[in-house]
Amino acid sequence: MKRKTVQQKSQIRWKRKVLEALLAAFFLASLALMETQYSRIVSLASLRHRFVVKPKIAFLFIARNRLPLDMVWDAFFKGEENRFSIYVHSRPGFLFNKETTRSTYFLNRQVNDSIQVDWGEASMIEAERILLRHALTDPCNERFVFVSDSCIPLYNFSYTYDYIMSTSTSFVDSFADTNEGRYNPKMDPVIPVYNWRKGSQWVVLTRKHAEVVVNDTTVFPMFQQHCQRRSLPEFWRDRPFVSMNVSYCDIFSILFQVQFAESFLVLLRVVIDVIILHFYNVQPVDPAKEHNCIPDEHYVQTLLAQGGFEGEMTWRSLTYSAWDLSASKDRERRGWHPVTYKFSDATPMLIKSIKEIDNIHYETENRREWCSSKGKPSPCFLFARKFTRPAALNLLNLSVLGARSRAKIES
Repeated sequence: MKRKTVQQKSQIRWKRKVLEALLAAFFLASLALMETQYSRIVSLASLRHRFVVKPKIAFLFIARNRLPLDMVWDAFFKGEENRFSIYVHSRPGFLFNKETTRSTYFLNRQVNDSIQVDWGEASMIEAERILLRHALTDPCNERFVFVSDSCIPLYNFSYTYDYIMSTSTSFVDSFADTNEGRYNPKMDPVIPVYNWRKGSQWVVLTRKHAEVVVNDTTVFPMFQQHCQRRSLPEFWRDRPFVSMNVSYCDIFSILFQVQFAESFLVLLRVVIDVIILHFYNVQPVDPAKEHNCIPDEHYVQTLLAQGGFEGEMTWRSLTYSAWDLSASKDRERRGWHPVTYKFSDATPMLIKSIKEIDNIHYETENRREWCSSKGKPSPCFLFARKFTRPAALNLLNLSVLGARSRAKIES
């Protein structure tokens, strides 16, 4: 019995030693393998880091035909190809090719299902929805910036990118519309008056809010039915036609005021209305009985308010427009649209004055929005409109655009 016990103990010790030897060999072999593969692992990790895709900003251009400021944007985009994407909504059938644009960034960037857009109609917000629908197909697009064909960037791309991406909110100019009577009671109860908002159409949306706009099947139909501009231009409220007492001077004066309208169709409608009023003694519709609703100034703002997303917004636009020249003696600078800056207006002082704006006051809400980025004071605007091609190219040649070429938003 004793011999068997000794033999068993000896076998156990032998097996234990063999196991320990195997474990030691395995450990040493693992160390050797890790050492030989270390450089490969480091290089693979470095390669992976190099190819991590950065979030992109989708620039959504709304144009009549071509983009007259394409070369200004070409200079803005140059060298930043992995951080942006471009989509353009132009008239149906218009193509961006080498004959219609000198910038390679805009070649074939038109959407293939564009529609005819009329200013002051729901077709404008439908064009916005089409652009968002296309941009959302790229999963790398995280922000969506609406840009007009007369808009210029005020800073270089890096500053603009950091500014927009430094917050998780959308930038939406939005305030309660209490003075103009644009709300149509027929929208209630689908859109209650307490959710009615007004603001600039030039918004910057997060991906979440872009999806809200594209998937909307409730608010958009209400706008199509009940949010329409007045049948007559607003300035006719101050120039009522009285029977046949309309002079040709008045007619030509009116035509002169609208010759710079956004769309040729708007001018055509005005001409037809003038003829009807003059020759058939038709009185204008009483403005008090019509709701002068401009869809693109209300849609996104009201939709986000309706969905309870206002807490996810920065309540201001990043695009500057001058609306305060209604008293100007220059006829074309009065009316429905913001001032258009011409060559003589495009000075370094103008750009400097826009860049120095650090707060926005909303009279209807008695609210002042102080502009900040990452908790620190910052300029309010990254873009500005409306600029003619000569004006924008002059500013580009003067090197006053993108003055913060090496600036970064402080962490």
